[in-house]
Amino acid sequence: MSKPRILVIEDERALIEVLEYNLKKEGYEVLTASDGQDGLRRAQAQLPDLVVLDLMLPVMEGLEVCRQLRGSARTKDIPVLMLTARSEEVDEIVGFQMGADDYVTKPFKIKPLMQRIKALLRRQQGAEPAAADVVHSHGIDIDRRQHRVVIEGAEVKLTPTEFKLLWALIRQPGRAFNRQELMDAGMGDDTLVLERTVDVHIKSLRQKLGGRGDLIETVRGVGYRLKEDKPE
Repeated sequence: MSKPRILVIEDERALIEVLEYNLKKEGYEVLTASDGQDGLRRAQAQLPDLVVLDLMLPVMEGLEVCRQLRGSARTKDIPVLMLTARSEEVDEIVGFQMGADDYVTKPFKIKPLMQRIKALLRRQQGAEPAAADVVHSHGIDIDRRQHRVVIEGAEVKLTPTEFKLLWALIRQPGRAFNRQELMDAGMGDDTLVLERTVDVHIKSLRQKLGGRGDLIETVRGVGYRLKEDKPE
């Protein structure tokens, strides 16, 4: 079985060396790039199993790299873990909106980072072709087989995590999900995340749903639910 291939796009040489050493130690094949444009080219040419992407990069910034990865049919499903010194919630939201699957701030500990990478890879490798399931609720059409969300004829671009969260909520409108259940649904039950990460994903999902974002209701002390659809 071939080794999972990980592309590290990072401009700090010392950090590249640390990541490369530890990733190889875990049994991964490692590719590196020190600027965003070169990293994007390498991702498109060599199709890694996962991209570790710095936010602040020369030539092309990390958010633009992520946007272009998600916009290409060849690379749209590659998991992206953003690695950045920015820790404000607004930066996390922007990162998730651009398509990041996870977000780790510097400084970080190597072992937890390796666990998050393993979890993303397990989730990606364990994904099976979905059944031809389509749900329509509140004017939202979500097709799990085609991985598409359409509102009033316009497709809404969601990250894989946002899609899974919406799928879980929309299939059981009115049910209150606690954050752990949503973490399991959207990120896998072996992913090391904080409950706040779910809140950030939900906030990003609400924004992408536009006028229908308020359909996702906060249940105080519990988590979230999708408003029940009234019969027409």
